Amino acid sequence: MSRTKPYQPSLLRFLHGVNALFVIGALITGYWVYNTFDGRFGKIPLPRINPIIDYHGTIGLMFFLFAPLFLIYSLWLGRKKLIQKESIAQLSQVGKPIWWIGLHKSTNTVMLVAIAFAAISGKLMDETWLPRGELHHVAYSLHLLSWATMLVCLALHLLMSAKVGGAPLLLSIASLKVRSDDHPKLWFQQLRNRV
Repeated sequence: MSRTKPYQPSLLRFLHGVNALFVIGALITGYWVYNTFDGRFGKIPLPRINPIIDYHGTIGLMFFLFAPLFLIYSLWLGRKKLIQKESIAQLSQVGKPIWWIGLHKSTNTVMLVAIAFAAISGKLMDETWLPRGELHHVAYSLHLLSWATMLVCLALHLLMSAKVGGAPLLLSIASLKVRSDDHPKLWFQQLRNRV
């Protein structure tokens, strides 16, 4: 019996893809900033790029401006992929297929919280703190915590997606195929129909 390939709405794929690029870019440049100016919890031998903090800030600003669109989509049209009332009951059925689905929804939800937390804590920071060696600011500590949370959530998000839907689910979010009734010029109409 052949299973049909999952299809993700093109608006979701667009928002998810752009958001993923910003998240990965922010994680990489964020670590590079930490490695260059802090390194208290360990370092790796990366070349010193003094303007890395500016690169991270630029990605962070783009992320800060774009992330609300993805958050709104996720909370509105994608809410079935987030934690629900029944998710707590699902999480109590350890090892069963429904447990993995509940865990996947929980991971998606925590990832969204981490995204919001990273964007907000990043906006609270001053880009001159780290080059001056000011590592004691609460906003910086919160931003480090959000970085670590996002990294763990991204890994769990990929693992849970692979566990719940396998390669077909992972490939469906990266697919460039668009159905005729899901063309980007129909996005506004699709959103209006959901109101």
